[in-house]
Amino acid sequence: MLHIDELKFDAQGLIPAVVVDAQSGKVLTLAYMNRESLEISMKEGRTCFWSRSRQELWRKGETSGNVQHIVDITADCDRDALVVTVNREGPACHLGTDSCFNDKIFQGDQPAPFSVEGLYQLLRGRKETLPEGSYTTYLFQKGLDKILKKVGEECTEVIIAGKAEDRPETVYEIADLMYHVMVLMVEIGISVEDVTAELASRHVIDHKVKQERATGDKA
Repeated sequence: MLHIDELKFDAQGLIPAVVVDAQSGKVLTLAYMNRESLEISMKEGRTCFWSRSRQELWRKGETSGNVQHIVDITADCDRDALVVTVNREGPACHLGTDSCFNDKIFQGDQPAPFSVEGLYQLLRGRKETLPEGSYTTYLFQKGLDKILKKVGEECTEVIIAGKAEDRPETVYEIADLMYHVMVLMVEIGISVEDVTAELASRHVIDHKVKQERATGDKA
């Protein structure tokens, strides 16, 4: 484990900290830490930065409530920059967006790798713009009852394929189900993070139950 004394702070006593969402891997913000704010972050398990504009310590979420709980902090090979992986409560940007990085300045010709979050954002865009000829547009225009009906139908298809032990067909039907569930999520305002946070809370509970059972077995 690297010691804080091995880090290289700049002439102003600062080190850049790239904050990354632990759930999505998305870059949330770029901030700066001095030794004191880094020590506070490590002690409290929440991000604390140095505000260059106000020249003071700044605990993220102190006034907004948008706290960032630290998973880990990693230094780069030169030890003059940090990546801070966090579980966040609320948006990271003061403008109310999830990330401070939203304004694209270049789009290359390489396709972005598929991600659930990427699909979710695509579906949100479809709901906002309702492009003609899109099946997703059709679902949003038909409304909640139609979307729920499709979710029910796809659930049945998954059951039939699974019962038949037809792996390729089951994969296909699960993909259909996931798509329609995500349309439902967009329709009623549930984010991917809402679901992952619920799953994470169950993981913690399950881990505790396993520990308790293991302790009981030893007893």
